Amino acid sequence: MINVLLADDQTLVRVGFRSILEGQPGIAVAGEAGDGAEAVRRCRRLRPDVVLMDIRMPGMDGIQATRHLVADPLLGDLKIIILTTYELDEYIYGALRAGASGFLLKDIEPAELIHAVRVVARGDALIAPSVTRRLIADLAGRVDPQAAAPCLEVLTDRERQVLGLIAEGLSNAEIAERLHVSPATAKTYVSRIMTKLGARDRAQLVVFAYETGVVTPRRLLC
Repeated sequence: MINVLLADDQTLVRVGFRSILEGQPGIAVAGEAGDGAEAVRRCRRLRPDVVLMDIRMPGMDGIQATRHLVADPLLGDLKIIILTTYELDEYIYGALRAGASGFLLKDIEPAELIHAVRVVARGDALIAPSVTRRLIADLAGRVDPQAAAPCLEVLTDRERQVLGLIAEGLSNAEIAERLHVSPATAKTYVSRIMTKLGARDRAQLVVFAYETGVVTPRRLLC
């Protein structure tokens, strides 16, 4: 069962998300929070699997709350999806750097929201298609090859190749097909990369790939 906590200062938004998620096979709404501080407290008490976190909330905002939750060693398996009505680059980047596993806009279709919860719960990164290109362009401008070099040295050539495929949004099965290896082998590559880079999930691998120039916007946006 995937337990979800809804964190948004708008009651109507929480009611809407609850109505979409409740009754879905394998998904339960564990609780709600009206601001970031309350979301942190309730996550520590309820231990949900996924949090749907609004960015703009009174007091502690969603990005600050995400940083607190990611830093809590007792919540190591928690996945956070940032939900907002805004497509501002600083929010996208800030949310992913804070440790969010996904970034979606609030006008998402119900079926897409349900899919997002399932995808993030199993450890995959998820970013709304409408913001992906802007995110890539933004992260590309932050590449520091000199700072990236020592980090990339811990990866084999094959692992760098797999990292690039992760950044392109490929699943383990798709990576296996692209490299002509078994799904189990692809999964092992992904796990090793996460361990070597100290990443908590695939979203952080995506950020790392863009920041270090493993994947370039020219390669993905043309």
